[in-house]
Amino acid sequence: MTELRNVEADLAQFRTRVIVIALAVLLAFGLIVARMVWLQVVQHEAYMAQAESNRTAVLPVVPNRGQIVDRQGRVLASNYSAYTLEITPSQTPDVDATLTALRELVEISPRDERRFRKLMEESHRFDAVPVRTRLSDEEVARFTAQRFRFPGVEVRAKLLRHYPNGESASHVVGYIGRINQREKELMADWPEEEQANYRGTEYIGKLGVEQQQEQTLHGTTGFERVETSAGGRAVRSLAATAPVPGDTMVLTIDAKLQHLIETLYGNRRGALVAIDPRNGEVLALVSKPTFDPNLFVEGIDVDNWRALNESIDKPLLNRALRGGYPPGSTYKPFMALAALETGARKVDTVVNDPGYWMLGNHRFRSHGDAGLGAVDLRRSIIKSSNVYYYSLANEMGVDAMHDFMKPLGFGQITGIDLKGELRGVLPSQAWKRATYKTPEQQRWYAGETISLGIGQGYNNFTMLQIAHAMATLAGGGVKHTPHLTLARRDPITGERQALPKPEGVPLGYQPAHLQAVLSAMQAVTTEGTSARVFAGAGYTSGGKTGTAQAVTIGQRERYDAKKLEEHQRDHSLYVAFAPADAPRVALAVIVENAGFGAAAAAPIARRVFDYLLLDQYPSEQDIAAQQAGQGGPPIGTPRKASEVPWPPVPAAVSAAQ
Repeated sequence: MTELRNVEADLAQFRTRVIVIALAVLLAFGLIVARMVWLQVVQHEAYMAQAESNRTAVLPVVPNRGQIVDRQGRVLASNYSAYTLEITPSQTPDVDATLTALRELVEISPRDERRFRKLMEESHRFDAVPVRTRLSDEEVARFTAQRFRFPGVEVRAKLLRHYPNGESASHVVGYIGRINQREKELMADWPEEEQANYRGTEYIGKLGVEQQQEQTLHGTTGFERVETSAGGRAVRSLAATAPVPGDTMVLTIDAKLQHLIETLYGNRRGALVAIDPRNGEVLALVSKPTFDPNLFVEGIDVDNWRALNESIDKPLLNRALRGGYPPGSTYKPFMALAALETGARKVDTVVNDPGYWMLGNHRFRSHGDAGLGAVDLRRSIIKSSNVYYYSLANEMGVDAMHDFMKPLGFGQITGIDLKGELRGVLPSQAWKRATYKTPEQQRWYAGETISLGIGQGYNNFTMLQIAHAMATLAGGGVKHTPHLTLARRDPITGERQALPKPEGVPLGYQPAHLQAVLSAMQAVTTEGTSARVFAGAGYTSGGKTGTAQAVTIGQRERYDAKKLEEHQRDHSLYVAFAPADAPRVALAVIVENAGFGAAAAAPIARRVFDYLLLDQYPSEQDIAAQQAGQGGPPIGTPRKASEVPWPPVPAAVSAAQ
């Protein structure tokens, strides 16, 4: 019996074990089935997407950047296709060794290497950094055959920016460059849609129209879904959304006129702004010296950057937009209008000009020991009487002058469609209190008012502001916002869309007062300080010469240019409009340290008017004389401007790039 009970106990124990094992097996199978259901049903879409992403990749397709052209369609900025050799530092075990080995296949100059290392310092290790651009087909073939030796090194076909006219109009057009870290941080705050549009984009506008019109020029990024190999290389395209190229920007400037003016300056420094007074279109915006924007496209090297940045001539400074100058006697027509509009003077009010003006014991000099005698408003402009405007400034006071000049745009942002405009200084008592720290410095002295009347003292304006004010006077007292963009053109359809023009704002001047000032300015070109320069012109014009001090000359001292360093000599200025009866162009021009306005600035204005109104281009002999500073009426036989070849320099890619 005992043995029977033991057998039954063993059987019971065995059955229990079988049941436990069976339950465990069932549980295990249940877990497997549940996991399979979870993976195959619940998470099916997620894992399918992950598997698909391992097999495919979505790549951004950067659009072609839009062109920039002048009002006649002349190309100022375009693109060209080239092969670029790029290194991704994070995928390259030894960058130095790689560069050494690459030199056996591709020419890499010391300048290329310096630029590469500068860009590598500024970028992330995961970014591809160009070491050479514009590889030849032979160089591409040599590298491709040996590519297996160079992990992290690729040859890519790219569209690179090109400025076919080199230095011409560089301050207007600007340039593009690689997106730096600061710009990436700013872009992080953009709306998601705009950020998505810049995926894959490596370059962005840095200056000028390239910067101002970045969104229009950039275009819309496309996307391509490609099948990839295990190594991550694209095998074939599965689907694509084509990118939309950026629009072509049509500017208001005339590129041939712009280049002519730059040529007339030669090696001299200065600025000129020409505006259509009927609508505010900027016909020329010149700053000399200029620079080659092609140097910046792939990153400027240290030597070229140092040469530009440390030059005493400051070629990177946009003098038309950011150069601050005293206007000198070109301020007098505006002061004359202020006198009439405020009632401080009448047209026939006569002031005696003995050659000086006294304030207490202080003597303010005029043009010399011999005075002009009896001077009314017309004669004060024609002969440029200082005494007339010394006394006028004293009568009006600094704040009244400030209040009249402010609506004309002096010391104000004009609103031109370029970034970086300088405000300048239109002085007032409130300005001085806000500018200086000590009570003694903040106090306004009566003597400080006097020199303001002849455009000296604290007055400090840009050529853009002076040209803007001149255009307002020539346009009958209607102020138009100056602008550089004329239209945008669809690169695919060619359809041109004119951009809206800002409405003119009448300043409410009495027509008789405007006519009195403009008539006197017209007489300047026939019997005044610029009569010789405009002798024989086939049109009528008005103007006013100006000479502005670069350094202060004491009242007891005589100005002698020969005793001063070149950078200390007086500036030559001229403001003008033409034709006199129905102005189509108004301008302001300065030639730094070139002396009297009629000697250097007015002759350049004459050539601008000849080009725009008579379709005349100066002779080679005339251009050489202007470059040498021998200003005057045109010499030699002028050429027909429309027949002068364009572009001015070979359209091939700059060798300096």
